[in-house]
Amino acid sequence: MLRWSINLFRIRGIQLALHGSFLLLLAYVAVDGWQDGGWEQMAWSVATLVAFFACVVLHELGHSLTAMRFGVGVRRILLMPIGGMAEFDRIPRQPVRELLITLAGPAVNFVIAAALWPLVGFGTGEYPANLTGFGQLLLHANLIMGSFNLLPVFPMDGGRILRALLAIRWSYLRATYWAATGGKILALLGAVVAVWRYESYLTAVLFVFILLAGEAEYQAVRRREQEDAAWRALFPDLEHSRPTSETG
Repeated sequence: MLRWSINLFRIRGIQLALHGSFLLLLAYVAVDGWQDGGWEQMAWSVATLVAFFACVVLHELGHSLTAMRFGVGVRRILLMPIGGMAEFDRIPRQPVRELLITLAGPAVNFVIAAALWPLVGFGTGEYPANLTGFGQLLLHANLIMGSFNLLPVFPMDGGRILRALLAIRWSYLRATYWAATGGKILALLGAVVAVWRYESYLTAVLFVFILLAGEAEYQAVRRREQEDAAWRALFPDLEHSRPTSETG
């Protein structure tokens, strides 16, 4: 499914791609805006969506450019309706490096919010259809994006931070297992609260997707560890394990 994408352009050598389903989201937002207030509301809705995902790209660039400083290759940043995903050649097994790479994403969101604050003010949650309202909307969106990503739900940024901290004392596989297990519990609770308290089925689906993604990454790390063990058994003189690819 991740292959259903459209390549846009490159940033610092990193391919920016758009998942095909994103076009459905764009069409939905445009039609919904037009029905609510004609062409003006449609333009506002589409501009808001594009600006929000521009911030998503900057968030992922925070991860990616930091990773590149540690010699990690970044193949592309893929934008999907649920957010963005940077695809790394590998994720460093050094906890401090993973911690810095992970923190760089939310840090970008908080820097954007801090830069907008003196220009447009914090606002009250009402967003007039002007530049001030647009700026306040982006300010709040970046605060929410940065904070939401810090939830300790693996494989979100907060879950990766937890994994990096656990990996200081435990093996990488064990740290991933406990980060993923804790993330599953929190993701299930988040899905239940989203439906029961807020009747937000879209948020519940997002938490379920995060749960499944966390389990998939844990299984990938587990397979990787098993294959590395077999590789080292066959070629004990090699200092490094075989190449791989991972997402972050």
